[in-house]
Amino acid sequence: MTHSAAVEDHPLLPRIEQALDTIRPYLAADGGNVRVLGISDDMVLQLELLGACGTCPMSPMTLKAGVEESVKKAVPEIRAVEAINLTPMSEQPAGQTGHPQSPAPVPTPQF
Repeated sequence: MTHSAAVEDHPLLPRIEQALDTIRPYLAADGGNVRVLGISDDMVLQLELLGACGTCPMSPMTLKAGVEESVKKAVPEIRAVEAINLTPMSEQPAGQTGHPQSPAPVPTPQF
């Protein structure tokens, strides 16, 4: 994959940013965001996951089901979306395996 000219000058950038702006409130609600880093010559959008998105165990699913679908719908020229700093599930911090654990029950006081 080769990189094209500066992303700021890419003719698709305004449409991509507009698509990302539609999902940013959802990312921000969980403490995250995304930043466009580049668009390859073979039309792969490269993003950086910011904030909580960088280590969230749901980031791979959010990237594919949310971000990629929104961008590809608005900008069909984009073939794929990849996060260059996505933490693989095998490297997630302990306790963040993508399977939420039920909270421990709180004992009911006896009166």
